[in-house]
Amino acid sequence: MKAWIRHCCNLLMIPLPPTRLFFLRRMLLRLAGIEMHTSANFCGRAWIYGRGQLSIGANSWISPGGIIHTHPDAQIVIGARCDIGPGVEIHPGSHEIGTGERRAGAGTAAPVIVEDGCWIGARTLILGGVTIGTGSIVAAGSVVVSDVPPHTLVAGVPAKVKRSLSR
Repeated sequence: MKAWIRHCCNLLMIPLPPTRLFFLRRMLLRLAGIEMHTSANFCGRAWIYGRGQLSIGANSWISPGGIIHTHPDAQIVIGARCDIGPGVEIHPGSHEIGTGERRAGAGTAAPVIVEDGCWIGARTLILGGVTIGTGSIVAAGSVVVSDVPPHTLVAGVPAKVKRSLSR
């Protein structure tokens, strides 16, 4: 039931201005079962798929065009004071490697945690089983396939640590 409510809420948000009427978006997303702090902002042209748990913390910003695929077996947590750039995608689900007859084997899912104070650059892809540590930066266009240590800058495909950041 939750998936169709989310789909309807996504459709209702389409005509809204991309960076206005955040209170209305928060209301619709809460109706769809999303845990969202009253100071979090979810911009237009962003989309949430699936029936899984999604939590967005205080003063976090989800930019236009973001796509979040939730999964019932894997929670997604976006901490407080996070900035998620335009076109960022979060995918907690994947597949085991199957036989030659069908390589995408049994479905799998793993949680995605974005800890407090992170900045995720535009068009980043975050895959399941990843924790992005407190105060980290993920450069635009990166693909995050493994944990990001706190207070680091990562970049690339796959994302690799480029340098430590001051606290």
